[in-house]
Amino acid sequence: MEKEFLDKVEDNAAVRVRSEKVQQEKGDSLGEGYVSELWDFTRISVTQDGLQELKEIWDQWDNEIKQPFYSNYSDLPYLLDVRVDKHLFRALTQFWNPAYSCFTFGKVDLVPTIEEYTTLLRCPRIQVDKAYSKATNVPTCLKKLMCITGMSEQWVAARIKQKGDSKCLPWKNLRDLILAHPDVKKRVDIFALSIYGLVIFPKALGHVDEAASDLFDRLGKGVTPVPAILAETFRSLNACRRAREGRFIGCAQLLLVWFHSHFWKVKKVSYRVFSENYSPLKELVSTPRRDDITEEKWMAILQNLQEDDVEWKAPWMVPDEILYRCGDFDWVPLLGIWGAVGYTPLLALRQYRSRQFIPATQGLAQCEFSYKDENYKRKI
Repeated sequence: MEKEFLDKVEDNAAVRVRSEKVQQEKGDSLGEGYVSELWDFTRISVTQDGLQELKEIWDQWDNEIKQPFYSNYSDLPYLLDVRVDKHLFRALTQFWNPAYSCFTFGKVDLVPTIEEYTTLLRCPRIQVDKAYSKATNVPTCLKKLMCITGMSEQWVAARIKQKGDSKCLPWKNLRDLILAHPDVKKRVDIFALSIYGLVIFPKALGHVDEAASDLFDRLGKGVTPVPAILAETFRSLNACRRAREGRFIGCAQLLLVWFHSHFWKVKKVSYRVFSENYSPLKELVSTPRRDDITEEKWMAILQNLQEDDVEWKAPWMVPDEILYRCGDFDWVPLLGIWGAVGYTPLLALRQYRSRQFIPATQGLAQCEFSYKDENYKRKI
């Protein structure tokens, strides 16, 4: 399996030579004469429900409940402490480039990577056979929610709601369970599911989408959620940019924390990054941020961003192997909970202190699709 997923570990020089050769032979997925330019202003909103109630519940818990949560779900609760700066978020979105699935600030390209999100969430290192993919024969939403909540079929069936094209469970029902469930483990699991449904994948406001419960159900089998989180972040940014409006249904908190890690210069890297107990998300949440910068000011700052303004390598990233291609693809396909998309980490090699260049992206645009599309299983 590993041979199929990553051919081998290559040094920087070999990667550069090979990718430049393929780029010359195959080119990219853009049409002839295309100029990678950013469109007009995109009206994007970032709205989430239930965050304050989640935070209040977490603050009321003692260490006897919190410690099992950290053991099973790592640093998810710190996302509840991240204030979403809507001015910055709306400005940041204007620089998302769907053609290459990256942020383009003038001559500066940056993109969240699997390795960075894995480090921020302190998820186990990605395993080649443990990335999430939508199974062809999955248990029904009813059975998955029965297993996660420990409640009867009648209880779950009476509370499942249809929201748009998906089945969902209202947050108010999950909240009541968290507060009253006699099984502490179930309370922890339901709380974690709520974070996934309301913060990480906030599609239906005030509800947890069945697709989020499918991913959550697979976490216990060692599946890493990171590629799916990245996939839905990229897919939502793409959709909003192409329509020039929309509501972001990815994890805004994680995206802003990632951005701050590259934007603000650090004078000294803490030795704590080498400790097993070090939490970059915890430290970043506690770092004071300015909240008096207008959207227009952020736009001007980002538009004039220079290479020297960027902290290319996040100070909390310890050098390691990079997932930069997959099988015969010179980019990485990501499977989310509602669809698929590709990204090209070779565009952001400077984030790993290496040379940055345009890789071959032939077929990248064609790999983006929704699970609602026809023949999506064949595409997977």
